[in-house]
Amino acid sequence: MFDLIGNLGLGLAVAFSLKNLVLCLTGCLVGTLVGILPGVGPIATISMLLPITFGLDPVGALIMLAGIYYGAQYGGSTTAILVNIPGEATAVVTTLDGHQMARRGRAGVALGIAAIGSFIAGTFATLLIAALAKPLTSLALVFGPAEYFSLMVMGLVFAVVLAHGSILKAIAMILFGILLSTVGIDLETGEARMTLGMDFLADGIDFAVLAMGVFGVAEILRNLDNVETRDVVKQAIGRLLPGREEMRQSAAPIARGTIIGAILGILPGNGAVLGPFAAYSLEKKLAKDPSRFGKGAIEGVAGPESANNAGAQTSFIPLLTLGIPPNAVMALMVGAMTIHGIVPGPLVMTNSPDLFWGMIASMWIGNLMLLIINLPMIGLWVKLLKVPYHLMFPAILMFCSIGIFSINSEPVQVLLIGLFGFAGYLLAKFGFEPAPMLLGFVLGRLMEENFRRALLVSRGDMATFIESPISAGLLAIAVIMLVVVLLPSFRRGREDVFAE
Repeated sequence: MFDLIGNLGLGLAVAFSLKNLVLCLTGCLVGTLVGILPGVGPIATISMLLPITFGLDPVGALIMLAGIYYGAQYGGSTTAILVNIPGEATAVVTTLDGHQMARRGRAGVALGIAAIGSFIAGTFATLLIAALAKPLTSLALVFGPAEYFSLMVMGLVFAVVLAHGSILKAIAMILFGILLSTVGIDLETGEARMTLGMDFLADGIDFAVLAMGVFGVAEILRNLDNVETRDVVKQAIGRLLPGREEMRQSAAPIARGTIIGAILGILPGNGAVLGPFAAYSLEKKLAKDPSRFGKGAIEGVAGPESANNAGAQTSFIPLLTLGIPPNAVMALMVGAMTIHGIVPGPLVMTNSPDLFWGMIASMWIGNLMLLIINLPMIGLWVKLLKVPYHLMFPAILMFCSIGIFSINSEPVQVLLIGLFGFAGYLLAKFGFEPAPMLLGFVLGRLMEENFRRALLVSRGDMATFIESPISAGLLAIAVIMLVVVLLPSFRRGREDVFAE
């Protein structure tokens, strides 16, 4: 207990430095500004803004990126309530009742309860991360190369289970991501792999280029492809703070949503996405009058929004303690850590305690900032939502190009984000989800490294992956999940759940 208080004290001392406070505030504001654009979610936002953190120190860069993440999520909720367009998958549920509340002149209350629920959930999730960090890190230190390889295999199988659409397409995207991760010089042999004789590919595909193209540029192309229709709420926003009765109605949903989101967020394979859906379903089942849902029930905003934020933050647990990104956003964070020379995993806590605990403390500060600064700025966000797409997106593309060029000053990288953007657009058109590909790309390098290390230790004996009880158990879970998910009855039920 005293260790926990001391570690949080260290984190608060780091996070409350003037520079880190400014970076956290900047991240929250910029993330909200970009995330509030209809159709541009946290993944696209972080991908586009990643280059602006490269000149910062590792602690400041990760605090800013975390702030961008929270801000983009908050922006997605604002768009869902005011415009009926979810900025991301987790905000889909918020549109059901949030937008109906807005059409009835209660937009302010919906936005207020979303912000309050998110802050309460974020506070709980931050304390949970701090409490679980040390035990999980101690457990991770027991892991060897074989165990890490098996853990990553299990994580990718979970990503298949939780991916939208076809299972085979999700598997194909993960394998494609792993294939892309092998481009470049082989560190063991020094041989060039799949570089096609192009010198700029000798160092491999740049993570920022791939992420910005497949998520940022492709997202813009998808939005421009759609007819511009925005049901911007015409009524007055109204009061922002919920009344006593509204808080009474929301208290239990916030508590339940927080617990559901916190648990699901830890799951590998993007379990955080399930949080808001599970919270909404639970609130509807527990309600005395389920028919109110979909017509402006405040519980339908409070529960999912709390689950959304709790899951977003607890998804940092496997990243910070095990070095395994559970979803595409955390894969971006792994990329950022790698660029700054930090190897994500259990040694971060011991080697860089200021970074580890400073980032955890900044999570709470970032949520507090969002609560304080965003509610008074609702009027500004409404005005921004009225700006036509064809004026916004060229400006975003210009900043993306400037950002990516500033990394290595190579014009070819700007061309590559266009190429990956077009590829990401085509993949989405044919029903391929890009998030599993990014997970495969990030984990591919780590998997190859641990696979080779395990074989070196065992002198080429493949049995090393099943001789360790932990490794064998993780592989068994992966195989069972893969077999179950391929069963026709499960596939039909899974498709029904996602459709619902």
